[in-house]
Amino acid sequence: MLRVTEIFYSLQGETSRMGLPTVFIRLTGCPLRCGYCDTSYAFSGGESMDISEIMRKVASFSPHYVTVTGGEPLAQADSLTLLTALCDRGYSVSLETSGALDISRVDTRVSRILDIKTPGSGEMEKNYWNNLDCLTAHDEIKFVLCDRTDYNWAMQKLLTLELANICPVLFSPVYNQLDPAALAAWILQDRLPVRLQFQLHKLLWGECVGR
Repeated sequence: MLRVTEIFYSLQGETSRMGLPTVFIRLTGCPLRCGYCDTSYAFSGGESMDISEIMRKVASFSPHYVTVTGGEPLAQADSLTLLTALCDRGYSVSLETSGALDISRVDTRVSRILDIKTPGSGEMEKNYWNNLDCLTAHDEIKFVLCDRTDYNWAMQKLLTLELANICPVLFSPVYNQLDPAALAAWILQDRLPVRLQFQLHKLLWGECVGR
């Protein structure tokens, strides 16, 4: 059984899959409390569903892409079984994870979108750095940036850990906090091998998260 906050069909708003029609499975619960979190409604509550029920709901949308998100999906042990079941069904599956929990047991067919928490998140000490050893070229690393201090910190991690040699790296500005044009200028000035990403769903629909 899993606690599920919502299952819905929308455009992927982030990562290299931005713009692709996707089914989102938002699991309930998260051990982190990032200052910019926009899904705090998924911290508690939700509905108990077994994996077969979740799979039927996903299939009703006839999707190609499926994203398991949260909250923090890996906070529920049965999320690993769900991810494998989705891959076995032939979906192209991605996992959005905070980077605070071990990803080593996640099915390798899953594209793991791993956050690295910056100072501005308030949860930098929760980063589980051993996760970097598990990443492959079809995974992605994401830095959500609050300000120039976060940018400088992320740039230092990017270069010293040679993250761009592991997998694609995304720099994302916190919505309505860091000017995307300023972030673009910094990236260009420093010639960083990263992708600037926006939250497409918020550009389309404003604060209506995910829809």
